[in-house]
Amino acid sequence: MQLYKNFCKETTDENGKLTSFELVFPENYNFGYDVVDKMAELVPNDTAVVWTNPEKEEKIFTYSDISRLSNKAANVFRSHGIKKGDKVLVILKRNYEYWYVAPALHKLGAVIIPATNLLTQSDISYRVNTAGIKAAVCTPDETTAEDILAVASQPNTLETVFVPRRQIFGAVDFTEEVENAPDTLERVETKAEEPMVIYFTSGTTGYPKAVEHNHIYTLGHIITAKYWQCVKDGGLHLTVAETGWAKASWGKIYGQWLCGSAVMVYDFDKFSPGKLLRIMEKYKVTTFCAPPTVYRYFIKRGMDKYDLSALSHLTTAGEALNNEVFEKVLEQTGIELCEGFGQTESVLMLANLKGDKAVAGSMGKPTPLYDVRIVDDECNEVKQGKVGEVVVFPPKDRKQHGIFITYYNNEELYEKVWRHGVYHTGDTAYKDENGYFWYVGRADDLIKTRGFRVGPFEVENVIMQYPNVLECAVIGVPDKDRGQAIKAIVKMADGTTHNKELENEIKTFCNKRMASYKWIQHLEIVDEFPKTISGKIKRTDLRENHKV
Repeated sequence: MQLYKNFCKETTDENGKLTSFELVFPENYNFGYDVVDKMAELVPNDTAVVWTNPEKEEKIFTYSDISRLSNKAANVFRSHGIKKGDKVLVILKRNYEYWYVAPALHKLGAVIIPATNLLTQSDISYRVNTAGIKAAVCTPDETTAEDILAVASQPNTLETVFVPRRQIFGAVDFTEEVENAPDTLERVETKAEEPMVIYFTSGTTGYPKAVEHNHIYTLGHIITAKYWQCVKDGGLHLTVAETGWAKASWGKIYGQWLCGSAVMVYDFDKFSPGKLLRIMEKYKVTTFCAPPTVYRYFIKRGMDKYDLSALSHLTTAGEALNNEVFEKVLEQTGIELCEGFGQTESVLMLANLKGDKAVAGSMGKPTPLYDVRIVDDECNEVKQGKVGEVVVFPPKDRKQHGIFITYYNNEELYEKVWRHGVYHTGDTAYKDENGYFWYVGRADDLIKTRGFRVGPFEVENVIMQYPNVLECAVIGVPDKDRGQAIKAIVKMADGTTHNKELENEIKTFCNKRMASYKWIQHLEIVDEFPKTISGKIKRTDLRENHKV
């Protein structure tokens, strides 16, 4: 059942390529009522979630299950004083409760704040104090509940902590209360343009920003699921993401259910490429999305060693994709990797969409939801092939949907990214003669060496072609002759001997394959990279700790 058709006007060409797209929705649109409950009414026994974990436990939820459980959860929350507009922190990892807790909070008009269980007590305190969080729902695993209760004991707005499947002093036994709660819920009146979710971005500098979206955000992911991930009606989609990050909204709930696809959830803590591939094989996953790093591990494991015959489409995002990964995945699966680009602040902006040829390494073309252009520092559009910042020009005849409504409690920063009347992504790219966008780097990560501007990815793409390189990062470091010199930091696969000879070999290998102004002057092999809690390499730390 493809319910998404009720919420948009779209046209496609003879190849199925999306040529125009406009969202259409009632003033009181709410994903909980208008999608979850509607699917439960129309196709009650269709599968919504398939959940399993490394212990081989398994749970399957239908749309009817999700509708009923979200009503029960909403009644539990309401009995503890949670109402429309209240902020609720949700740290549920990949626990199955997330898939009815989120719709429950949407139904109440409460603002869900998903977060990762990797947060420290100070991280949690920062979020509570910044957003005025009233309640928290947290995983029973590890010490998350204890950490949140410790924060709740401090002078702040956090009043109630819900913990499923575990009894802990000071917390509400969420599982028991859901079991005993009524399963009917009278519709709470909410507006489509009212706040629905806040994501705190990880960032590499400064405190995390609180990115706030309204209920329309869920509909913005129709293109994400239908025309980029190409999910199937009655299919099973797997996106590798923990629910604490916006990528879960992209691939684990909204667009997928709107397009009638179930979501596959593998509730793991330690990533194992072999185990994940076996899950895909066992459950016959039809569409899959993951960052390039996951595909790199898959390649080394050998995707062709598994029965992935149910797979029809593969997508990737979150970091730049290099040609080597694209070619190897194609060789092992027969499927082209389709890259996409967006931010926590948006839905899918650029992508290799259905009906267009997937171009290795390109972010693709703008989706019909956005007018994306590349501009210079004065916001003038640059010529083809020239590097500039990726920005979004809002439509003149209607509101821009899919971009966040504010940085909560930081209007000054919000106005900064909307200067000149356009949205500034802070990412740089160039456009080729065919209209494809090519990622260069963050505006503040560009390396200026000998008068040239070098994007880190241009060099990283070559480094990743060297055998046994697992991860790498390229930074600019001070150099009295060049202004900046190019330094590569590399992590090798397990079992690789680290020595000066290997460093020189990698440098020689790469420099032979690049223009001289991109040559690596310094190279360092490390055991681990400093990373944000979302897994992104902290280039700021690498620059600060630079040593030749």
